[in-house]
Amino acid sequence: MPAALIQHPFMSQQALAECNARAMVDAMLAFELSLAEVQEARGAVPGGASQAMRQTLEAHDFDLEAIAAGVASGGNAAIPFVKQGRAALPEELKRYWHQGATSQDVVDSALMLMLAPRLAALDALLVRCRTAALSLMQAHDQTVMVGRTLMQQALPITFGVKVAHWAIGLEQARRRLAGLELPVQFGGAVGVHSGLDDQGLAFMDALAERLGLAAAVLPWHTDRQPIHALATGLDAAAGAAEKLALDVSLLTQTELGEVAEPAAPGMGESSSMPHKRNPVRCALIRGAARQVHGHATVILNAAAQPLERGLGEWHAEWAPLLDSALLLEGALEQAAVLLEGLEVHPEAMRRNLAVTGGGIMAEPVSRLLAPVVGQDAARRISAEAAETARLTGRPYAQVLHEQLLAGHDEVAGRVERAELERASDPALYLGSSQAQVQRAIVWLEGK
Repeated sequence: MPAALIQHPFMSQQALAECNARAMVDAMLAFELSLAEVQEARGAVPGGASQAMRQTLEAHDFDLEAIAAGVASGGNAAIPFVKQGRAALPEELKRYWHQGATSQDVVDSALMLMLAPRLAALDALLVRCRTAALSLMQAHDQTVMVGRTLMQQALPITFGVKVAHWAIGLEQARRRLAGLELPVQFGGAVGVHSGLDDQGLAFMDALAERLGLAAAVLPWHTDRQPIHALATGLDAAAGAAEKLALDVSLLTQTELGEVAEPAAPGMGESSSMPHKRNPVRCALIRGAARQVHGHATVILNAAAQPLERGLGEWHAEWAPLLDSALLLEGALEQAAVLLEGLEVHPEAMRRNLAVTGGGIMAEPVSRLLAPVVGQDAARRISAEAAETARLTGRPYAQVLHEQLLAGHDEVAGRVERAELERASDPALYLGSSQAQVQRAIVWLEGK
């Protein structure tokens, strides 16, 4: 199948194995059998009926192909599934199967059941990312590198600070996902438990408890806030993973070489260029994240649904929601491996700090000179020296010292070369970098 070659490589293989047609049928069956059990517990189904239904239907071989074909005529998988289940039951039990429920109750609740282990897996992967990032932050809280703005060299930072930002983004997403609820759906045809009278809400709450799902305030057939929250939570996590992958891929460029993806046999090889080591993990993360962003757009555009039941909007949510979870899980599997084995090259960071001859330190030099020659002259002198250092390959402090001696008598004796060298040292102009790493560590370890 094309999906196995085009779509599935971006997804978690474990998640794919656990989220298939059989799993959907099992989840729908869990909903229906649990519904019969809570109704029996409250006298709406005869004693022993739910157990008899369970024995019959758990042993029944549901025809997955027939259910799939039935979606085209019924509009969702629950309708052919319910028909098959009813047909498999003895006559005396048929009337208690799917009692008081509608197809949307079955599908929505089944999707929540399928997403529950996916959210647990995402949380575990994000915890792995946090642990790996903490180690990198602690190891590199004093590793100086150039900071870049608008893709150009700016001022120095530490690699620990860069990792801290990756870690905070991923952890914020983890906490957001951890706070989400997966509510049961049970409202019947128009969401008011028609035919069940005052027992409907009690059934709904008991069903939620039995299935391990959250109890909604009311049935949410066209109140899609739970789905909206899931989609945006998954998308936020995808964005955090994509930020990590984008930064790492840029830093792995041949001309920079400041980090490298973990080495593995065949990983990153080119089909035609033996010398290449492509950042394939970053590509997979970014490819998956882009798809999640697209899926989120579909779901957000389906947030407003008409009257008591949606017409197409609800149907549009199913695949994007599940695919987003599988894609994100795949992306985070790569992100965890990436952070756990990231190769960091401080020597390349030092080399790149010197690319401008130290000219990235023009700002602190300008601050040093401003009280002596005035702000405008200080900016001009520091900028001219930076350009000369870049063109000639000489140290920035040396060029500054020569230019000041040559053209600014008023500076003589007032700015020593040692001061210029200190102002030109990237390691002495890191602002709150170390404090930021420590602050981030405290926050990351807080939960």
